[in-house]
Amino acid sequence: MVKKIIIACTLVCMTTMVSSVSLAKTIDRGQRGHHVSKVQTMLKHQGFLHDSVDGIYGHNTEQAVRKFQKSKGLAVDGRVGPSTMNALEKMETRYGGHGTELSHNGVPNKYSRVLTMQASAYSAQDPGNGNYTATGSRLKKGIVSVDPKLIPLGTRLYIEGYGYAVADDVGGAIKGHRIDLAYDSRSEALQFGRQTVKVYVL
Repeated sequence: MVKKIIIACTLVCMTTMVSSVSLAKTIDRGQRGHHVSKVQTMLKHQGFLHDSVDGIYGHNTEQAVRKFQKSKGLAVDGRVGPSTMNALEKMETRYGGHGTELSHNGVPNKYSRVLTMQASAYSAQDPGNGNYTATGSRLKKGIVSVDPKLIPLGTRLYIEGYGYAVADDVGGAIKGHRIDLAYDSRSEALQFGRQTVKVYVL
């Protein structure tokens, strides 16, 4: 009888451990903690989350995850599983890494200068546009078109309301304090329209 109880307890403990591991792999609505803060920080860096980083996986965080998943061609379920986390971390390394963190008011802690610019938006789906930038990179979110006389190509930027980006394209109408922000779809570009933004040169 005692042996049966020990076996039963062992099975329950093993099941609990497996469940804990499964939960740890997926970050979902309702969860709290530093793992949620990490996801929120990456979403904020990349321009998908505009709320503060509070470590609470609520409605706005879920919507930001869904928007990120859609932009990367992932399954849109609002949950951060392994594939979504990998995609977030990959983008973070490319645009948001190297220790450039945002302060509590959403401004990078380290930058060389800040410019106030007139921003428009574009995508590869726009009439007359191709799939590649002037330097040969694939046109997608995180790429921006600039006037190289003002911002040299290859410069890393942080743009309010958009996120981290790289100056990697040019355009005939993009002169002086004008900047064109690439999006993954024409609908997103149209939704952005034209805005005045602050551009932090990193």
